[in-house]
Amino acid sequence: MFRFLATRFAGMLVVLAIVAVLVFVLTRAASGDPVSVLLGDQATATDIARVQREYGLDKPLPVQFGYWLREVLQGNLGQSIFLQRPVTQALAERAEPTTLLSLMAVAIAALIGLPCGIVSAVFRGKAIDQFFTGIAMLGASIPSFWFGIVLIQIFAVSLGWFPVSGYGAPDAPFAERIHSLILPATVLGILNSALIIRFTRASMLDVLGEDYVRTARSKGLSESTVVLKHALRNALVPIVTVLGLTVALMIGGAVVTETVFGLPGVGSLVVNAVLRRDYPVIQGALLVIAGIYVLINFSIDLLYAVVDPRVKV
Repeated sequence: MFRFLATRFAGMLVVLAIVAVLVFVLTRAASGDPVSVLLGDQATATDIARVQREYGLDKPLPVQFGYWLREVLQGNLGQSIFLQRPVTQALAERAEPTTLLSLMAVAIAALIGLPCGIVSAVFRGKAIDQFFTGIAMLGASIPSFWFGIVLIQIFAVSLGWFPVSGYGAPDAPFAERIHSLILPATVLGILNSALIIRFTRASMLDVLGEDYVRTARSKGLSESTVVLKHALRNALVPIVTVLGLTVALMIGGAVVTETVFGLPGVGSLVVNAVLRRDYPVIQGALLVIAGIYVLINFSIDLLYAVVDPRVKV
């Protein structure tokens, strides 16, 4: 157990180190200068050089990377050039909408994907199977920004059931904020349920043909008991994997969805940082997202042993 944990933690550190290097190099490779954007077109060369010295942008790239890596190891993601406050504080302020949006979207995706995938596998080749398979293919093909605009037009503009955009006032009650997240969470949940439907169907089809399933049926057990107790439990390992991947996809998909719905989350923060060339925010946000990715994968590996006792750590 200790060897497994040590190996996985070492692998996580290697992945985060590679991500840190790539993020730093790619942000610097993009065209544009954050100081020029910050000071505007009227700034002189002297002003630009002065601000670059203040943020250490005049130093060679290896030196800049060394300074940033030292701060990261101390738990400091740097100081935002435009927001004029620590990146960790900016991320913490934007974490609530993104976290709630992702959790709600994963719940919607699972509530749609798991039952549809199970039913599709049980009735393989029949009309309901073709229907759910078509829905899954359609969901995987629709762009999230287009789907979000369509739902805004129908349920926000025409029917007035939900706000068009925003996350409520700073002092808004929690119920109002949840209400403003229903529409964007529905967009992410429906589109990402397509992946769960396909994986659940494939995993269940593999299990339903096994000998122990036929034995359970020959004993006279009801079809629901055979499917849910015997087949589904043995098909959970790949399903748990795709659920974990869905959580990770939600984080990436939130960037587009938050922009469409005007949510003040981490996604919109990253978009604005990219437009402003705010290097510390881009680097810090992507490093945190990468850390969440590897933690999700690590949690999935540990969950395998809980879902299936035959899997040993």
